[in-house]
Amino acid sequence: MRPRVWAPLASSVALRVEGASVDLPMQPSEGGWWRADAHLDVGAAYGFVLDGTALDGTEPALPDPRSRRQPDGVHGLSSVFDAHDFEWTDADWPGCELDGSVIYELHIGTFTPDGTLDSAIERLDQLVDLGIDLVEVLPVNDFNGVWNWGYDGVLWYAVHEAYGGPAAYQRFVDAAHARGLGVVQDVVYNHLGPSGNYLPRFGPYLHTQSSNTWGSSVNVEDADVRRYILDNAAMWFEDYHVDGLRLDAVHALVDTSPVHILEDLGAQTDERSAALGRPLTLIAESDLNDPKLITPRPTGYGLTAQWDDDWHHAVHVALTGETSGYYEDFASLGALAKVSTVGFFHDGTFSTFRGRDHGFPVPRDLPTWRFVTFAQDHDQIGNRAAGDRLSQSLSPDRLAVAAVLTLTAPFTPMLFMGEEWGASTPWQFFTSHPEADLGLAVAEGRITEFARMGWDPALVPNPQDPATFQRSKLDWAELDGSEHARLRDLYRTLIALRRERPELTDASFSEVAASYDDDAHWFRLDRGGLSVVANLGTAPIAVECGTASVVLLATDAGGGPETSPRDGTAARVRVDLTAAPNATPTTDGPRRSFSLPPDSAVIIERA
Repeated sequence: MRPRVWAPLASSVALRVEGASVDLPMQPSEGGWWRADAHLDVGAAYGFVLDGTALDGTEPALPDPRSRRQPDGVHGLSSVFDAHDFEWTDADWPGCELDGSVIYELHIGTFTPDGTLDSAIERLDQLVDLGIDLVEVLPVNDFNGVWNWGYDGVLWYAVHEAYGGPAAYQRFVDAAHARGLGVVQDVVYNHLGPSGNYLPRFGPYLHTQSSNTWGSSVNVEDADVRRYILDNAAMWFEDYHVDGLRLDAVHALVDTSPVHILEDLGAQTDERSAALGRPLTLIAESDLNDPKLITPRPTGYGLTAQWDDDWHHAVHVALTGETSGYYEDFASLGALAKVSTVGFFHDGTFSTFRGRDHGFPVPRDLPTWRFVTFAQDHDQIGNRAAGDRLSQSLSPDRLAVAAVLTLTAPFTPMLFMGEEWGASTPWQFFTSHPEADLGLAVAEGRITEFARMGWDPALVPNPQDPATFQRSKLDWAELDGSEHARLRDLYRTLIALRRERPELTDASFSEVAASYDDDAHWFRLDRGGLSVVANLGTAPIAVECGTASVVLLATDAGGGPETSPRDGTAARVRVDLTAAPNATPTTDGPRRSFSLPPDSAVIIERA
């Protein structure tokens, strides 16, 4: 490797190589770049001394902003890594289209007991058996400490050493492709972590007068900072063979350039996809409810998809009854009906939580698969005070209904690791900041935040406590339990049904209709010739359909066709599948009745 570094803010730069007696002065070149007349072998440890006055090794050296490996952490020297040394076996890998896929979100550190990329490989066969198409990996870029969610990264090009480093990441992707699994890597381009961030010493990586929730905004309007991001995205596709990137919180990217950084990223990725001959995916996380992100260029940014938090909020309220905070506007099942049929709930409507109108309408010709939806994800679990999953408050029967709603929605479904078996382990907010003052500030800040929201401070675990991290690891032994295995079988069956029935992957909004009853608390989704009915109430309901209708799946083993409802309560509330959604039921034609118990769901092919 020939050392070079972009450091326009430095008056001098010297190269330090471990084992050398003196530092080597680097020569300035155009655009703020510095170069050294040297060659470093793979494995060589090196760093850069900025604005130093001595070359005897007494002044501190900083890691390479584009370092590929940090064996001694983010404060240590970088290590030369050659991505081309790996012998890939995926030459015939065709890639994985997002359309029709099911995503599985996981965190390397808590997915397995060992918390490494190599140990994660050992569990990939179980994801294949489940029917997963794409594995979405939470950030693996290097951060200070041993464990972390990954969103405090400071060296975006390096794979965290505790996970196994860059070579282990290549092994992971290669193993996934060998099993027919695609990989989506979560990347964070909107901020840098609080510890080990030396980038501002090198150049104007951060805005000086613009900030977001996590600190100073990234200066994407600077051409070289922009290139830093675009080159990083290219690295994941070319050197690590990933199939997609999940772009964290893109609403925090401040860009007034003529061409937005997201549009640049979309265009570059499409060009690379054509060159590589396989589909590449960009999935944006955004709270803007703006379809411009996924609208084709030139009117939009041309990203592949975006997360749809509105669907999560609507289904969470339907399942749990929670209506505090940002859940307030989603109290009615009408919220789930609306987001299921038009994409966003807030599409220009008033948001009580924000105190203003929010969002934009989704064009009817946008494919529904461009929205990624989920009943649980790392944020919606981990940002709760106790990091509790739905499995810690819902019955097994209601978890089964959650599975049906998630995997029959008109969008691209995503599962969070362990969701498929109702994992009992929480997924909490954990950090391992080596700096005592930073660790204390994070812990106290979290307690204060939840106390303001009315949570008991005693319920908020200390993120710096190693036990918080250990509690968040999946317990794979739970799969031996009958209830957990039964739920996993349901997820497997539902994913298989998505592949068998084209109605469940039809991407047209025009083929989706929904109806509901807030009093009886049932929800019905129609997709082509299929109807999904969920009873979230406290009494049975009667589901009426034609005599030739076929039950494709029922979560309640005791449910089935009857000539009359099981009791008088069911008779008072009917879901008529022979009538159009939200229309007055008709009595024409022969029909039969199903009694659908509380906390159950059924998928029916209508006659």
